[in-house]
Amino acid sequence: MLNISKTQNAVKTAICLSATMLLSFPSQDCFASKDLGNGFTDHGVATPISNHRGTVCTVDGNGDNVVLQWIMDHRGGYAVLMVNAEKGGAEQFPIPFENVLKDSPFASILSSTNKFYTHFGDHFVEFDPIKPGFTFSEKTATQMSMGMTEDDNGVIWSATYPQSGIVAFNPKTREFRDFGHVYKQNWPQYQRYIAADDTGHIYFAIGSTASQIVALDPATSTATAILPEAERTKGTAYVFRSMNGKVYGKANKEEGDSWYELYKGEARKVSEIDERAKPYISGSQALTHASFPDGSKLLACDLVERKVSVTDPSSTGTSRTLAFDYTSDGALIMGLAKAPDNTICGGTCFPMRFFSYDPKTDKITNRAAYGQWNTITALKDKFYVGGYPGGFLLEWLPSKDWVPTDSRKASSNPRFIDKVSPVIHRPHALLAMADQNTVVMGGTPAYGYTGGGLVFWDRASSSSTVIKDTDIIPDQAPFSLIELPGNKILGGTTTEAGTGGEQKANLAELFIMDASTKKMEWHAPLIKGAQGYIDLCEAPEGNIYGFADKKTFFVFDPVKRSIIHQADVSVELGNTVSDQGPRIFVPVGEKVYVIFEKGIAAVDHATFEIKLLAESPVKIQTGGDYLDGRIYFGTPSHIGSYDLNTAAK
Repeated sequence: MLNISKTQNAVKTAICLSATMLLSFPSQDCFASKDLGNGFTDHGVATPISNHRGTVCTVDGNGDNVVLQWIMDHRGGYAVLMVNAEKGGAEQFPIPFENVLKDSPFASILSSTNKFYTHFGDHFVEFDPIKPGFTFSEKTATQMSMGMTEDDNGVIWSATYPQSGIVAFNPKTREFRDFGHVYKQNWPQYQRYIAADDTGHIYFAIGSTASQIVALDPATSTATAILPEAERTKGTAYVFRSMNGKVYGKANKEEGDSWYELYKGEARKVSEIDERAKPYISGSQALTHASFPDGSKLLACDLVERKVSVTDPSSTGTSRTLAFDYTSDGALIMGLAKAPDNTICGGTCFPMRFFSYDPKTDKITNRAAYGQWNTITALKDKFYVGGYPGGFLLEWLPSKDWVPTDSRKASSNPRFIDKVSPVIHRPHALLAMADQNTVVMGGTPAYGYTGGGLVFWDRASSSSTVIKDTDIIPDQAPFSLIELPGNKILGGTTTEAGTGGEQKANLAELFIMDASTKKMEWHAPLIKGAQGYIDLCEAPEGNIYGFADKKTFFVFDPVKRSIIHQADVSVELGNTVSDQGPRIFVPVGEKVYVIFEKGIAAVDHATFEIKLLAESPVKIQTGGDYLDGRIYFGTPSHIGSYDLNTAAK
């Protein structure tokens, strides 16, 4: 446990760390690019906005109504933002630990004693709005809370991803207990619901591969699984605390009406339950508690516009809107590509935004996006997007006015085409084929599932064909795609399951599919130990360049269906960039460039050697595209570029 003085020192340290990280890649005050040297340029922050990860309304030490928000940017959770809802303005409190995992809150709770808690990045923390500041921080077993609750004695409990860690903190005695991982599976678990009965026994529900309810006896530290194997389902189990002092739970929150009564660590099936749930101000990263103690209501605490709107507690229904500000190093860029209007476009996550950089005007346009733009590609006058969640496909015409996407309205631009979850939930590959008609998307499946698929969208008929993993390679998911002559597709898989799913395959594979018949022609695991073929690119003489696991460069002969060259380039060059839609290769005419975390390289077609052209002054994180002599990339919230003319000098 940390005492107050140690916590204050940690806060000061975090402030220094935050300032250092903000300076690691200069922030954009105006839309003016900055020369970083060695041919590299910073074009500014794509999305200079943070994202809330839990919002509650309460009062501070002066009795003023305040809004507390856990906020994150590309660095993960980095602060509590306390917005004054009566006077305007805000105070920002850096987290009292170094967030080396770039993790962020997935659950939080405002306690009965007006303390705000969360647990992420292997640390449990307490924030006191009365002080105001952090008053407790403790390192824990990995990693972040998915559910938090308060028992009848005021003890705060947290259940953590990925292997059901349990911690407890008593605000009165300041005692902290870390029970470690109490229920392990061979897949990462989500513990979205946790409750305590009036005897102090703890119950938490897990998902998503196979649901379960686990009872923990704090006195003995013994954890007991409640559900028999036959009752476990795909999805998440559910528990809640009733006003009668007992906890009730079932195998799947969304299905069935077979309940267990949970009390004193024991479970019995019941036909009726007491539905009076005991209230807590707790929830997931989407938590929004919008009621102030005096009856005022929060209408909005907008991190984009930096404005807070609150209703008056009287019956008149009047409201006020006040301004505030905060610092952010910007949202993470998922990837970027050249659009048909000769701009560099893409999306960011948390918040999910669209950005467009125009090199001619040196300005960035930023808009709200439909979901997270995982993978992107252009086809003549159109720009396609494969996104999360839901495995959706969008079509954008840059030549026409932007109309925010509404899945019900064909007049939207970007236009919603389809979504194919659970087969694809996180798209990783997007291929616009040479027939100018077919767009193919591949990716990993929904939460708790194993084995992703492909969707073929026919523009002429506006129809989709979905291919499951069982018709490609069972228990694997397409991660990279490229077109071969004869209307064939070469794909590379990943062994990764959907989020929270169970990995079942041991080796990723390459495959060839006929795009006309949608039938597999060939597949094989050609690289020993490979878990993912993450990008593919056309090479001279009909060969294909590729990367496996961010480090293994290979050359594939699609006629002989064999690898003719293979090398681990990580020792000399480090890892390639990577993300959910990597865009590692950048073909420019007859040349092929490669984006590494450390810089820009080029492939020697004669020897297959990859040579570093220039080392970047900043770490490159996401891949990109070529436009007018420059290779663009993300690093990680800024749009960066490298001038190829520098390499020619």
